[in-house]
This record gives sequence, C-alpha cells and structure tokens, in this order.
Amino acid sequence: MRIIAGSRKGHTIFAPKGRSTRPTGDRVREAAFNLIGPIDGASVLDLFAGSGATVVRRDARTALAAEAAAGRTYDLVLADPPYEDWPELERSLASYLGGVLAPDGLLVVETPARTEPALPLALRTSRRYGSARLTLYEREP
Repeated sequence: MRIIAGSRKGHTIFAPKGRSTRPTGDRVREAAFNLIGPIDGASVLDLFAGSGATVVRRDARTALAAEAAAGRTYDLVLADPPYEDWPELERSLASYLGGVLAPDGLLVVETPARTEPALPLALRTSRRYGSARLTLYEREP
C-alpha cells in the first residue's frame, strides 16, 4: 500500500499476508482525503489499521470503549473494518463513536458499495467508488 499524501508521501506500507486484510485502493484513499480536506495538526483515531501502522494494537471495540471512557476526542476517526464484519460491528461501535468525535470531528466509514451504514450521527455524505462506499458523519449539533 502506497502512502499518497503528507510527509511520507510515496513510501510503501506492506499489509500482512492473508485474506483478512483488504488494503484500501489508491483511488478510494485519494477520494476519502479529497472529501475530508486538510488534516494538518488533526488528532486521528484509525480503528482498523490492517497494515499495523498504528501505535496501539488492540481490538477496535475495546480501544474505542477505552478512548470514550477516558474522554478522549478526535478530529478524524477512520473505520475501515473487514467488510464481512461490519453488520456486527456497526451496533457495537455506534454507542461509542459520537463520544470520541471532537465537536467539529469527522467519522469516515468504508464499507462494501451496497452497504449503507446507519449510525446515530449527522450524515455528511455517502459515495460509491467501485466496490467500496465511503460514508462521512459528523457529530449531531
């Protein structure tokens, strides 16, 4: 997987071998960051970093619950779980996601193109890119 922006632009991250990891394609990642806009200085929580390029390796539900309980908030939360896991994860993550978004924070969820997430947040947009769907949410005003 190639990093497409920022100070590490052009570098490659290798995803673990196997079928449980599905790196997001360049086109979808580029589209996501075009929708998100600049993130310089943003605090980011990536719940499903399949490449292992995160600081803490922990089950996403456990990590999200701990962040919410600690009162931590993030400007950008990324949720790109294995597609087949989304139906079960949607219910368990929904109760915590609003609590970890900063007041002007943004949640980006990647699902299969035919799946439309239904989370208790304000929908900003939902767009299809080939076999993927990006859905962006904000905190309720």
